[in-house]
Amino acid sequence: MDPEMMTSFGTWAPILLMVLIFYFLLYRPQKKAQKKRQDMINALKKGARVVTLGGIYGTIVSVEETTLQLEIAKGVVIEIARAGISSVVPDASESKDENA
Repeated sequence: MDPEMMTSFGTWAPILLMVLIFYFLLYRPQKKAQKKRQDMINALKKGARVVTLGGIYGTIVSVEETTLQLEIAKGVVIEIARAGISSVVPDASESKDENA
């Protein structure tokens, strides 16, 4: 390698290193979390107990393409966007099985 090429590499090496660091520390984990959340939203089904982004607990009564019917109290049903679901609450029986 000639000196001019080494100088060019020395100039670009820190930039390439920064790009790799950003990819592995920021972009890749964010994409992985985004995919996990999308899979959770796509797997929602009737009868699942969920928490909305606003902190409301409820049970899914029906599932539409972009919305859900959520029963938050006996006889009280609200319509919410699928994207408004924060997480699925595990059943009490499932958590007892894990602890046994």
